[in-house]
Amino acid sequence: MAEKIKQLEFNLAPERKIWSVAELTSRISGLLVTQFSNIWVEGEVSNFHPATSGHLYFTLKDAKAAVKCVCFRSQAMRLKFRPEDGLKLIVRGSVSVYEPRGEYQIYVEHIEPAGVGALQLAFEQLKKRLEAEGLFDEARKKPLPLLPRRIGMVTSPTGAAVRDIVRILRRRFPNLHLILYPVRVQGDGAAQEIVAALKYFSRKKMVDVILLARGGGSIEDLWAFNEERLRHARYQSSAEWVTKPISQSRILSRMCARPRHLPQLRSS
Repeated sequence: MAEKIKQLEFNLAPERKIWSVAELTSRISGLLVTQFSNIWVEGEVSNFHPATSGHLYFTLKDAKAAVKCVCFRSQAMRLKFRPEDGLKLIVRGSVSVYEPRGEYQIYVEHIEPAGVGALQLAFEQLKKRLEAEGLFDEARKKPLPLLPRRIGMVTSPTGAAVRDIVRILRRRFPNLHLILYPVRVQGDGAAQEIVAALKYFSRKKMVDVILLARGGGSIEDLWAFNEERLRHARYQSSAEWVTKPISQSRILSRMCARPRHLPQLRSS
């Protein structure tokens, strides 16, 4: 009887399963992906590191904890602003394990600044960079010709701005020669078309002044005028150029070196 009891106890003992490190890590990774997919997390950026590959690596932290994050190049290219240490962000992504190191991290698919719009933050960051480069210095701006004979207009051919400009300039200066280079002034591809127009007039040397104009709008509508490539094209242009006044708090193109501001156009 005693032998039977011992045999029964032995048979009831739990079977011991031994996991490999890879198996355990893979199992944990699967659980994290299942339980923490498409989540939103808020925290302060530290250890921000943009890799040469275009990926962004950083840590999100609060007063009690920290978590590593990675934003791959395909997502990072869509950002309007640049993350930096000390910035508070809200990120969306999924939690998984980087198995070679056994570290869990957030694979980020979307980033937005906490408490301020992405475009407004991008505007402020760009403004600081341009100020540091001295592109707002008045000393770097050249005077406009007193009476330009040929003006190149870069604007939408269907907007109200071009009609106002043509009507008023024709009435005040009937001998003025106007050359219109039609472009989109907002939306995808607008900045590329404006850059092409500035390069065209600079290469052809056919005008004394370039007039870059559009009507008012939101910061989203005006964003094409704030893109980095447009700033470089403006600075490299051989012709002087002016901008039709738009709210200075929304657009940087009228503040950079080389431009002068066109007096407010009125029908009187």
